[in-house]
Amino acid sequence: HSERVHLSKMAVGKNKRLSKGKKGKGKKIVDPFTKKEWYDIKAPGNFSVRNCGKTPVTRTTGTKIASEMLKGRVFEVCLADLNKDEDQHYRKIKLQCEEVQGHSCLTQFYGLTFTTDKLRSMVKKWQSLIEAHVDVKTSDGYVMRLFCIGFTKKRPNQLKKTCYANAAQQKSIRKKMREIMSRESTSCELKELVNKFIPEVIGKEIEKACQGIYPMQNVHIRKVKMLKKPKFDLTKLLEAHGDSGPAAAAADTGDKVEVAADADPAARPDRGAVL
Repeated sequence: HSERVHLSKMAVGKNKRLSKGKKGKGKKIVDPFTKKEWYDIKAPGNFSVRNCGKTPVTRTTGTKIASEMLKGRVFEVCLADLNKDEDQHYRKIKLQCEEVQGHSCLTQFYGLTFTTDKLRSMVKKWQSLIEAHVDVKTSDGYVMRLFCIGFTKKRPNQLKKTCYANAAQQKSIRKKMREIMSRESTSCELKELVNKFIPEVIGKEIEKACQGIYPMQNVHIRKVKMLKKPKFDLTKLLEAHGDSGPAAAAADTGDKVEVAADADPAARPDRGAVL
């Protein structure tokens, strides 16, 4: 009988919760959106559409301040929506919230990306793909990484099926890309640089410069990454938004009203007088 195993002692101390009922049964499910507020996203002055969306945030409770939770949020908006131009649908702009004024989030440029379908559509057979990237610092202290992409194209009246650039040509094209990206970026402030990104000035410049090495097509700044930002400066941000602050007040001087030459001021009835 010494070999008999005592199974009855196995589960002592377990199964304690059998009689206590369901855990946390009395808790009411509250819809989290009842505690939210909606804020407007304001794009900088570089873009024609300034109100580009809304964002929800939990109301200020105790130490959790709504405006602090909004700062640093990154929004991705299509450039076609920001500029009302459907030809720019393949580029997405990243905007970061830097300041909250009333119910508006003032944003600043934070990056640029291409849509995947645009990049895929440009990559084809029988041509060379050339890419380059460079880190640049704008004159107002923003450090960014710019990525450039370009493709070789056939020369006019070329019969050969392929248009491949050899290694030396690719190397000199990449060098030209880096040179032009650095030159165009370091000489201006962030606001001016964004104005260069929108009409793709840099891509066209590279295309023109590389013509002597190998004809190029579809040259674009495909991505811009923000690496470092200078210390936050509210006046600079308000200046970029242009619709608030002393700079805007000074600029808004009103329009000149033209008075018809033949209108004699004496002949006009006095508005205040009872006729």
